[in-house]
Amino acid sequence: MNERDETRRRIIDAATELLTTQGRDAVTTRAVSAAAGVQPPTIYRLFTDMAGLLEAVAADGFETYLVRKHGLALTDDPVEDLRAGWDTHVAFGLEFPAHYLLMYGQPAPGRRSSATEQASRRLHMLVSRVAEAGRLAVSVETGAAMVHAAGVGTTLSLIGTPAEERDHDLSRRLRDSTIAAITGAPPEGPPDHVRRAVGLKAVLGDADGLFTPGERALLDEFLDRLAAAPAHR
Repeated sequence: MNERDETRRRIIDAATELLTTQGRDAVTTRAVSAAAGVQPPTIYRLFTDMAGLLEAVAADGFETYLVRKHGLALTDDPVEDLRAGWDTHVAFGLEFPAHYLLMYGQPAPGRRSSATEQASRRLHMLVSRVAEAGRLAVSVETGAAMVHAAGVGTTLSLIGTPAEERDHDLSRRLRDSTIAAITGAPPEGPPDHVRRAVGLKAVLGDADGLFTPGERALLDEFLDRLAAAPAHR
């Protein structure tokens, strides 16, 4: 690595550290140059402007993402590989939320970085394999667009939810529903006890006065627990 590349790497690492620990607003010319041990003009010489630096930081985060994606060995089941790709995407966003928000939170209309293009090609390949297996009910382009939109929306929603309040089963449900939609396979419905618990709680408002507040709170807790319980096999 030559001196220019080493300086570039140092600046990206400094900006990444600021982004991760203090947020996007902390990634300023002064803060980055101080952290990287360079003069501010160096940043502009290497990245044109701060937008260019932030794009480089996003691309660097995407590289981590792509390494994980490509590290997933393909199997004989293309639909299962697509599920694994979704799970990796969501896991990356939750582990590196600052990078994810930089990459997906405020996309520039009609503009994609080279790293985004690589990720898009990977998704396109995974969906194409489903089509080649005769298991895709829509076009490859539509299928990839649906998976991308649903996956990004799910990840952004989970990032925006306090960690202690996150429903991690939400990702699985949306993943399976989206894949069912593009493959034409009927999604697995909830067990009967789940439907009944959800339905009963929904109509409890018609039973005002029948339970004390304490009884109603306890009943709601029981119904919520029942609705979240997996089916017994």
